[in-house]
Amino acid sequence: MFRDTAAQDRVIAAAPGWRRRLPWIVAGLLVVLLLAWAVPTARRTLSAEATATLARLNVATVARGDFVRDIAADGRVVAAVSPTLYAAAAGTVALKVQAGDRVERDAVLAIIDSPELSNRLAQERAQLAALDIDWQRAKLAARRQQMTVQEAVDRAEVDRKTAAREVERSRKAFEQGAYSELQVLRNEDALEKAEFALSRAREDLALEPEQIRFDIESKKLARDRQQLLVADLARQVEALALRAPVSGQVGQLLVAERASVARDAPLLTVVDLSRLELEIKVPESFARELAPGMPAQINHGGRPWPGEISAVSPEVVAGQVAARVRFADAVPEGLRQNQRLSARVLLDERKNVLTVHRGPFIDAGGGRVAYVIRGDVAERVSIETGASSLNQVEILSGLEAGDRIVISGTDEFNGAQRVVLH
Repeated sequence: MFRDTAAQDRVIAAAPGWRRRLPWIVAGLLVVLLLAWAVPTARRTLSAEATATLARLNVATVARGDFVRDIAADGRVVAAVSPTLYAAAAGTVALKVQAGDRVERDAVLAIIDSPELSNRLAQERAQLAALDIDWQRAKLAARRQQMTVQEAVDRAEVDRKTAAREVERSRKAFEQGAYSELQVLRNEDALEKAEFALSRAREDLALEPEQIRFDIESKKLARDRQQLLVADLARQVEALALRAPVSGQVGQLLVAERASVARDAPLLTVVDLSRLELEIKVPESFARELAPGMPAQINHGGRPWPGEISAVSPEVVAGQVAARVRFADAVPEGLRQNQRLSARVLLDERKNVLTVHRGPFIDAGGGRVAYVIRGDVAERVSIETGASSLNQVEILSGLEAGDRIVISGTDEFNGAQRVVLH
């Protein structure tokens, strides 16, 4: 037989009532907390017109500070002065330098052998000598002609005096009855003829210098014209020796040694190393704001070099405009033509203004609308923007320092006034 378990039994006291209700109390508190969190969220969700994922948006903070508006561009080093030398006449080229040689101004770089031009110069010089002799001969003939005309005047003067004495003698003889009246009249006619001849000789003497001057001047003009032609040919022959227009370095040799070239054919280039510039390309939208004299900064060798805009091209190519930036001070050592460098051009600088990182929101809202993040809601506000650079945009009104705004595209918001972020 089994024993009973009466000895093992004991009385258990009943648990208090509040312990039995504890699970229900905890559950109730959780429900209250859940409602306290869910009701505002639900209210915001119900009041919002759209929702978006915050992780997919780009957000930036509005800050107060200095605003610098500039353009960053890459470019290549070019020579501000890089003349190309051309053949002054057809002939054979003899080069005196090699590419890369340093040369001084007026140094002979090449010589063109042009027999045709040299022979023409010799012929024209001979013609000049002949015309010069003609001019000298004309001056000698003029002096001889002047003497001849003067001699005619002197002879006419003697004839007039002789005729005058005959008239006087014949009148006295007529008074004494030795001459007839007819003889007196004849002598008077002879005097009148002599006076007429003298008058004509004197007129010829007066006109002769003018005629002589014309003859001499004509010969002199022909000689001067020929002298100008010879001088021009001599200049062309002198130009056959190509001289460096600037001190610098020989760039490219465009012809081979002893090559036959035509007139005006390019032969070589000279680079002025003391006047190097940086040629950059800037977007067309910024080109209208560029002007010569604007400050710039050229980066070379890990350090900035001050510069300024020297020229802006009036032509737009592939949406870009070419500009030249020159070094404001000394040119860095070791620069080479066509070397790649970067530069920044300062367009505008403003102190103590509100700025924010530039983004697509500028184009989406036309610079008049932004979404400010407050908690988990993005609210649409009206703003006014000012100047903009590649990285920043100036905020004139509508935002405060410390505001966080959505700078990425807001097309998915569909213009909603409030957007819930999750």
